[in-house]
Amino acid sequence: MWVYLTYLCWAVCVGLGGWMLFDWYKIDTTYSEDTLTSSREGEIEAVSEKHKV
Repeated sequence: MWVYLTYLCWAVCVGLGGWMLFDWYKIDTTYSEDTLTSSREGEIEAVSEKHKV
């Protein structure tokens, strides 16, 4: 019973690793490096925040 459970867990781990590699490849070929490293969200947050000292 436990042996089959460990095999199932290893299969899930291999499946998740494969999915991560596939997603990494898909994102890397779909978007440019400039798009992936842009900081538009950070700029929006920096403009909208008002700090009082």
